[in-house]
Amino acid sequence: MLIYNTTYQTGNDDARNFVIWLHEVYMPQVEADGRLKHPRLTRILSHKEQDSECFSLQWEVEDTRTLHQWHTTQGAGLNAEMLKVFKDKVVGFPTLMEVIE
Repeated sequence: MLIYNTTYQTGNDDARNFVIWLHEVYMPQVEADGRLKHPRLTRILSHKEQDSECFSLQWEVEDTRTLHQWHTTQGAGLNAEMLKVFKDKVVGFPTLMEVIE
């Protein structure tokens, strides 16, 4: 099992609208696709800068092939939509992690 994490940073003024957008637009569309599962949205408390908020959005994904398929068919489009809505007010970077128990 893999965890696909995206860490986002946005200014304090845009943080509330960004979280609303994630809950109302982004997450429902990703969940409806079915390839990424069990979302978890968290606020990052460490490394906090004064005028910004950081969030982590994590999804479980079966394997890298499934993640690549999702990214090419849906993920890139959702990222483009996020850029259209928030322009340069939100910055994100992905991390792929493997669950080892």
